[in-house]
Amino acid sequence: MPIPVPRPPPLAGIRILDLTRLLPGPMCTLHLADLGADVIKIEDPRVGDYGRTLGRVKVANSGLFLSVNRNKRALSLDLRQAAGREVFLRLATKSDAVVESFRPGVVDRLGIGYGVVSALNPRIVYCAITGYGQNGPYRDHAGHDLNYCAYAGVTDQTGPGGGDPVIPNFQVGDLLGGAATAAMGILAALLDARQTGRGRYVDVAMADAVLAHAVLPLATLNQEGATRPRGEDLLSGRHPCYRIYRTADGRHMAVAALERKFWDAFCDVLGRPDLKPLHLAEGEDGERAKREVAAIFAARPRSHWSEVFARADCCVTPVLTLEEALKNPQFAARGMVVESRHPVDGDLVQFALPLKLSEFAFAVRRPAPMLGEHDEDILQQAGYSSDEIEALQAAGVIRSGA
Repeated sequence: MPIPVPRPPPLAGIRILDLTRLLPGPMCTLHLADLGADVIKIEDPRVGDYGRTLGRVKVANSGLFLSVNRNKRALSLDLRQAAGREVFLRLATKSDAVVESFRPGVVDRLGIGYGVVSALNPRIVYCAITGYGQNGPYRDHAGHDLNYCAYAGVTDQTGPGGGDPVIPNFQVGDLLGGAATAAMGILAALLDARQTGRGRYVDVAMADAVLAHAVLPLATLNQEGATRPRGEDLLSGRHPCYRIYRTADGRHMAVAALERKFWDAFCDVLGRPDLKPLHLAEGEDGERAKREVAAIFAARPRSHWSEVFARADCCVTPVLTLEEALKNPQFAARGMVVESRHPVDGDLVQFALPLKLSEFAFAVRRPAPMLGEHDEDILQQAGYSSDEIEALQAAGVIRSGA
């Protein structure tokens, strides 16, 4: 019986030039690199990606940088020099996609915008990730995740009823907009380019992506003529069946018994069948049900409730810390926690690719690269001689001695 030939990764043979920095773009290209694309991370030879030093630096790189730049190759390149632009354009002629996250107009001023690149390579997919997009009155405004969520009405909806808006430690605009939405657009355009021979310009505004996914407040607006106040919508604490409850030891349980069958089972576990009619109660009845359920949970520690509800099918779970989540048997069974070692920064804990594809095994093929680590390899593959590479180093176009 013949031995089956292993299939290549889904994006094998796809080359992506990555000009992005910090979190949104690098997270987008991380997903593509994990799926097998050859992602070339292009950085300024002097300072590199600002994400390398954002927050606490482990040894040479920050934890953020190490988490979102594995499986990529690094090229240092000064795009302000003509020779640097020539290198980029030569690479672009044989690449499938470019991803950038500068403010609108920057790549055109550098001479490497979509018009220039697509004239050399009509199949190129060129994705621009910005806060507010390539047009509109805010196109040139600076911004970060909190700003995009604030403009999109999401921050106003986030937090407890009667309290101020809160900042979640989950960057909705950066990750949903700059990473997931951008990856979706790139993949769609790559598929189209393969079928038609023509690439596309992909304009991703993180604020747009946040707004487009605020579906629950929008549904309430359409149904009731106005949004509900913070903490009072269907999935934000309005009903006793969908809330966070505090336990005796100061921990919490997540109750998501949204369907009536789950709420009935929940009430049976608590020994309170009288609460069953209050499943979606509002007003005084709803507040009374919330108080009574809160008092029940407050009487015992989280460990007690975790054990009790582990045997019940009613969508009630403990609220875990990240450290606890990393040790959770479900994520272990799914292979979601990966331990690796960086040659400079040492031992790392990382998340695996959150996709399980048949005949594909995720792996950390290479750790997050050092600045300019693959300069010579990439340039040699592009046809540059050793003398030409040395000249680029001497001129500061690429990192000297990388």
